[in-house]
Amino acid sequence: MKFERFIAHKLRQTQPLDSEQKRRTNPIIRIAIGGIALGVVIMILAIAILTGFQKEIKSKVVGFGGHIDITKFQSADGYDLDPVSKEQDFYPTIDSLQEIANISVYANKAGILKTKDEILGVVLKGVDQNYHWDFFEKNLVEGQIIHLSDSSKNDSVLISESIANKMRLSIDDKLIIYFIQNQKARPRRFYVAGIYKTGLEDFDNLLLLGDIKHIQKINDWEPNQVGGFEINLGSFEDLERMDQIIYENIPFQLKSTTIKQRHSDIFGWLELQDVNVIIIIVLMILVCGINMTSALLIMILDRSQMIGIFKALGASNWNIRKIFLLHASYLIGVGLLWGNLIGLGLAFIQLKTGFITLDQETYYIDRVPIHLEPMSLIVLNACTMLLCVAMLIIPSYFITKISPVKAIKFD
Repeated sequence: MKFERFIAHKLRQTQPLDSEQKRRTNPIIRIAIGGIALGVVIMILAIAILTGFQKEIKSKVVGFGGHIDITKFQSADGYDLDPVSKEQDFYPTIDSLQEIANISVYANKAGILKTKDEILGVVLKGVDQNYHWDFFEKNLVEGQIIHLSDSSKNDSVLISESIANKMRLSIDDKLIIYFIQNQKARPRRFYVAGIYKTGLEDFDNLLLLGDIKHIQKINDWEPNQVGGFEINLGSFEDLERMDQIIYENIPFQLKSTTIKQRHSDIFGWLELQDVNVIIIIVLMILVCGINMTSALLIMILDRSQMIGIFKALGASNWNIRKIFLLHASYLIGVGLLWGNLIGLGLAFIQLKTGFITLDQETYYIDRVPIHLEPMSLIVLNACTMLLCVAMLIIPSYFITKISPVKAIKFD
């Protein structure tokens, strides 16, 4: 029998026979396992909440403007864009690409919303019958979306709940927006068709959606002229790659702009959240490693006499160290198992019930979001196991300092 198997057999055999050893080591081992489980729970929830939060905010920002915009290259920054002809080689056939979900036209026009008692600066986003309303249908709190046609102009608009509250508007109410064109005021009358709420105040406080024909008429555009094209992708991960492909396949007078470039402040803030999670993960792995280091040292001290006996029988230091490292790895695995069960259980409950809520005005969402990918879990568990075991190699070196003569004499 190899020394490793022999020592492992004796290590298992001595545990149930020595009640005093169990009394001393069992609480330490339970604390170590509990510490690892708690650390894994915190790491799983941190990753799930962060990725869920980033996904929710990204989807809301994209919902207001698409993943990629195509506009005229000479256009200055602002809401009023130079017109672009709708008759382009890429429109609408570009949506035949697998990565592109849809493409639609739009135009923006800044104006002043006026009711009997209030005035407010707003932006009307004009869209046509090909616009995909999925995002606003999901966030609709009252009324209905606008049904547009190619033949007639629709006077209905979609407004946010915050604008409705500020301007004291409700479904079917009349409102007037004053637009400025060629230094002249051009008022337009609209009716409230629906009210939405996303929680993104910078957009909710500003944006209304209506028929693009109104903006074409105000700007004295031709029916085939628009402000730009919105492209929605099937996956956010394809953003940079598809932006490069689109840029290379549009006329030289047009430019493509990603959602990250248009809202660099929001996406920069989201990327900063990754640092917080990295810090949490590093600290939790350190705590797990320190817990297991303490447990390993206790186990070595409690079995110093047995270690001395096996050294006297010819076992090498490394063979004995491997046995203790394998036993510690087993305990780490138990902690990981419990941590995953508890962490994933809590994440699943929150995902299904949303029992932990948030202040939407502060966090942009009304409940703690959850999103986890299997690969993230696999990497997290693998890194935790490997790093914790690596941290145990140094304290296991204490075994080499145990003298067989002194350990055997010790009673």
